[in-house]
Formats: sequence, structure tokens, C-alpha cells
Amino acid sequence: MKVNELAPRSNVDEIYVKVVKVSEPRKVFGRDGISHKVSDVLVGDESGTIIMTLWDNSISMVKEGESIRVENAYISTFKGSMRLSLKKNGGNISVIDRDIEVNTKNNMSDRIVEDSNSYGYYGRRRGYRKRY
Repeated sequence: MKVNELAPRSNVDEIYVKVVKVSEPRKVFGRDGISHKVSDVLVGDESGTIIMTLWDNSISMVKEGESIRVENAYISTFKGSMRLSLKKNGGNISVIDRDIEVNTKNNMSDRIVEDSNSYGYYGRRRGYRKRY
């Protein structure tokens, strides 16, 4: 699978990409109320780039310039932007010994997509009605 073939809410069994840039981790509070570290990592191949969101211990698994194999991931959307994310159960990153050329001119995360999982009115999911 290539980066330019990724689509919102699709599963990614396996993809080979190169780490272009790792952002400084920031602290956020998750839905569980616990503080987590999150980092946006720009990864790509010859077809384009995408932002991969890494949490907590996964952040230390990547370094700029490394080629990696990402297994058991999915494409999520955040504020209308596609993101590559590891599945909580079984998502894996491994460093590979292969040089991957990166096309930085086609950033899939720059494309605006409908964010069907975003929260709207009063923090409820769109289309959700509170039942009494």
C-alpha cells in the first residue's frame, strides 16, 4: 500500500514509510482523564506524505530519517485532516533497512476531508440524540 492510496476510516494492514519529521511531544488529557504525551510524525513514501499520530511510548520508537514498517493501523480524521494511527491492540512499528524516497509535495493530511467522528453541538457526536 502507498500513502496516496490511503482514505478516511480505512484499515492499513502494512505500509512502508520514511520518517520525515517528528514534532516535539505535547501533553494532552485523554478521554480517560489521564495525561498522555502525543506527537505528530510526518511520514511518507514516493507517492506522498501523511501525519502519523503517536502516543506515549510509541513516540520513542521512531527517529527522523529512519525507514519504518507500520502494521495494524488505520486512517483517522482530526479536524478534517487524515491521520495515520496505530490500532490500540496489535499496532506495531519496526525499523527497516531500506531507503525510501519521499514525495513531500503531496501531503495527504493537507487535504480537507469530512470528519464524521468530530464532536458538534454540546460535545455530542453528530447525529447522536440524547435519550431520556
